[in-house]
Amino acid sequence: MKWKRDAGLTGRIFLTWALLLLVYLVFMGILMALGLPSGFIILIAVVMGLVQYFFSDKLVLMTTGSKIVEYDEAPDLHRTIEKLCQEADLPKPRIAVMHSPMPNAFATGRSPNHAVVAVTDSIMQTLNRDELEAVLAHELSHVKNRDILTMTVASFVAMIASMIMNNFLFASIFSNREQGGAWIIAGIVAAVVWVIATLLMMALSRYREFAADRGAAYITNNPDALISALQKISGKMERLPTQAKVQAEGANAFYIIPALSGKTLAGLFSTHPALEKRIENLEKVRAEIRGY
Repeated sequence: MKWKRDAGLTGRIFLTWALLLLVYLVFMGILMALGLPSGFIILIAVVMGLVQYFFSDKLVLMTTGSKIVEYDEAPDLHRTIEKLCQEADLPKPRIAVMHSPMPNAFATGRSPNHAVVAVTDSIMQTLNRDELEAVLAHELSHVKNRDILTMTVASFVAMIASMIMNNFLFASIFSNREQGGAWIIAGIVAAVVWVIATLLMMALSRYREFAADRGAAYITNNPDALISALQKISGKMERLPTQAKVQAEGANAFYIIPALSGKTLAGLFSTHPALEKRIENLEKVRAEIRGY
């Protein structure tokens, strides 16, 4: 079955961006009413956003310890991705491998021409060929949907709020009494804005995973392989030591299955839908492919 552009994803992207724009305008209005230097804060957020967008691949590879592998180092992996890229009408991304006991995979890069698809050595040992192919197709779907651009734009308001939350006490101490009070109010408002922006981002992120799962099913014409892969990965993740999950949590938004240690708020602000819902989603795609 040929690739289908996900109209639901496109609609949710623009709805989320519109809601975040509304939150941003209200937030900026409050900062200006308080007489705070909102222009400087916005400038820093823009710079951070540009760095995140243009250097996302390098930053994620460095953070996860993933290494780019050439064809002669992983020929089977390269051949599988070449085949999937032909099916998905995508340029071949760079390929990386991460040494980890956690069976997982991720994609990053600002565009299809600057993409990286990475897998852990553990996932290659855990999954069979069809399951690994389905996981790689899921990651290529993220590339085709330009998800790095989507989440960079969506995270802009949260970045501004986060900077104020992290610095308002410092700013209030070194300001005069009037501005010090304004910074305290700004910090409280920023906390509320951060929660709203993060919840909107996470809702969009969860739908991105549904869209990537569907994309993988269309590319491989084999939704059952991805269902099996998700179940195997999830089962093995549950048995991993807590310390291994804690070390991986910083990159959860990128992984096909997040590493949740239970020691952070990651479970509340989840980047991924529940496994059961992902399987239900794939079962609907299976029925569509088979013409039920």
